[in-house]
Amino acid sequence: METSLEKQDPQISAILREELGRQRRGLQLIASENFASPAVLAAAGTVLTNKYAEGYPGARYYSGCEFVDQIEELAISRAKKLFQAEYVNVQPHSGSTANLIAYMAVMKPGDTLLGMNLAHGGHLTHGAPVNFSGRLFKTLTYGVRPDDELIDYDDLMRQAERHKPAVIMAGASSYPQIIDFEKFRAAADAAQAALIVDMAHFGGLVAGGFYPSPVPAADIVTSTTHKTLRGPRGGLLLAKKSLGPRLDALVFPGFQGGPLMHVVAAKAVSFGEALKAEFRDYQRQILANTRRLADNLGAAGFRLVSGGTSTHLLLLDLRGKNITGLAAEKALDKAGLFANKNAIPFDPQPPAVTSGLRLGAAALTTQGLKEPEMDQVAEFVVEALRHLDDEAGLKNIRAKAEALAGRFPVYSGL
Repeated sequence: METSLEKQDPQISAILREELGRQRRGLQLIASENFASPAVLAAAGTVLTNKYAEGYPGARYYSGCEFVDQIEELAISRAKKLFQAEYVNVQPHSGSTANLIAYMAVMKPGDTLLGMNLAHGGHLTHGAPVNFSGRLFKTLTYGVRPDDELIDYDDLMRQAERHKPAVIMAGASSYPQIIDFEKFRAAADAAQAALIVDMAHFGGLVAGGFYPSPVPAADIVTSTTHKTLRGPRGGLLLAKKSLGPRLDALVFPGFQGGPLMHVVAAKAVSFGEALKAEFRDYQRQILANTRRLADNLGAAGFRLVSGGTSTHLLLLDLRGKNITGLAAEKALDKAGLFANKNAIPFDPQPPAVTSGLRLGAAALTTQGLKEPEMDQVAEFVVEALRHLDDEAGLKNIRAKAEALAGRFPVYSGL
C-alpha cells in the first residue's frame, strides 16, 4: 500500500527505501551507530513534530503544552532513575550542543580547557582547534602513553597542577579501555577545576552496569542518546542539582529555542527500554561480541591499540600491514562492511587518511549476532583487508556478508 510519503514525494521515498536496504543488507560496524527500536522510531515520527514548547514543564512560552509536559517529565524521571542523577535536561539537540552548554555553565570564553587529544581518542568538542571548543577557549591536551596507549594520568595531574584549567573534560570517541573517573576527579580538585565527562559512546554500558558511572565524580555529564544507548539522535545533560538552574537557562533561552518534542518522546521511550532487564543482557552481549572480534583480529596478526578492548569498540593499527585507514574503510565498504577510518595515537598520517580503523559491535548486537557470528565477521574483515584492490574478491565477501546479515533482519515490518 502506498504511504503518503510515496505519493507526495516519490524521490525521497525511493532514497529512504534504498537506505533501509543498505542497513538491512550490510554489516554495520561503525562504533557510533546503532539500530533504534521500532518504538523509538515511531515516537520520533509523531505529531509532536508540530508542537512548539519553549521553556520547561509547567513553565512554557506557548499554550497547549499539557501533553508534551507529561512526555518531558517522563523522559527526565526515567533518565534520573537510569543514571542515578540529581538533575537531568533532555532538551539538547545533540551531544556537541550538550558539551557547549556544559562548558558555558562552568567557564567563560578565554578560560583554559584541558581535554583529550583528538588523535589519542578524544572528540572534536574536547578542544580541537577547528571546533567551537578550540575557538572559544584556550586549550591544552592530555593523551596516552606511548608504551601501552593508556591514558597518562600522571601527565594529566601535572598539567592540572601547572596550568590550573577551569575545566577538565574526560571521555573519548575512540578509546577502547575503561576511564578512571576518580583520577580525573583528583586532577580537577588539584586544579580547582570543574570536571565534565562526555559519556556519549559508553552511556549504554553505564546504564547497563558494565562501565563505571561518571555521575558521582563529575560536576556535569554529557551524552548522546543514540550509540550504545540505542535511542534517537540527540543530547543529554546530567549534573549536580545545584547546577540545574544554570544549565536550564543555558539550554533555553541560552543556546536553543523550542525543543524537538518528537525527539524528546523518542528519548523517553529509549530510557524506558534501557531500564528493562533485557537491556543489561544486551550490553553484556556487546562486550562479549567486541572482545570476540578483537581476539580474532589479533590472532590474524592485526595490532590492536592499547592491546585490546574493555568496551564496545576496538581500534586497529594498520601501519604494520602497510594499509591506511582510508584504504581500509573503502575496501570494507565494497565488501558490505561499514566501519570508519580513525586516527591512532601518534599517527603519522593526516586526519583525512589515518593509520587506524575503528570497529564497534553495538549495532550487530542489536541485530542478534553473537560470538559465532562475530567469528565470521572477523573473517570477512581480515579477508577484505588482505584483498584491498581485488574487486572480485571484495564482491565475493559482500555476498557472504549480506547472507549473514540476512539471517538477522532489521526493521522487517517497515
